[in-house]
Amino acid sequence: MTQRRQQLAANLAVVRERIATACAGVGRRPESVTLVVVTKFFPASDVRLLADLGVEHVGENRHQEAEAKAAECADLSLTWHFIGTLQSNKAAAVARYSDVVESVDRAKVLRGLERGADERGHPLDCLVQVSLDDAPGRAGAAVADVLPLAEQVLATPGLALRGVMAVAPLGRPPLPAFERLAGVAADVRSLDPAATWLSAGMSGDLEQAIQCGATHVRIGSAVLGPRPPIK
Repeated sequence: MTQRRQQLAANLAVVRERIATACAGVGRRPESVTLVVVTKFFPASDVRLLADLGVEHVGENRHQEAEAKAAECADLSLTWHFIGTLQSNKAAAVARYSDVVESVDRAKVLRGLERGADERGHPLDCLVQVSLDDAPGRAGAAVADVLPLAEQVLATPGLALRGVMAVAPLGRPPLPAFERLAGVAADVRSLDPAATWLSAGMSGDLEQAIQCGATHVRIGSAVLGPRPPIK
């Protein structure tokens, strides 16, 4: 076993135990939480090691890197999540390799996603990204805009509304924000009972997210370690 594989295996074990402990604290099964390992800036060789260690979901947030990595790992049975800011002129290209787009935050990207999903030939799972701090310039739809956007996703052929995603506000306790997100998620489920996904929680706050009902946690550094230098 290579040193890198051993490191990833040990880190995965710790993260999976954290998930199990958090679930036990609120009477949930660990299987109710999907671990999405965020592999941005890390090589495709790490993705292959993760797949060999049982990881089934990987996340990327930069289109060019994600597209290349998905192609290089096309032989693996992985679910690819795009979690970065979505540019409308790149939406179709993102939909051609992504299985899930977690960062739908405005209607302008829907036509491109629809086109890419149609070219790929199967529906694209979509999450509406919610802004929990309502800060101008931050990614995510304002809470007041989430339901209208979710309705537009539902009305777009080739797109499947799965739920909501959010990032905790910087510099503030995550729990109140995730509690707010849980309320938004319930409103979205009132539109479509199948929209049950709640993607929230990262390496530093996955416990609070699970406490508030997260079904997906997006974990990078706790599994992969510090980001490599960007060249």
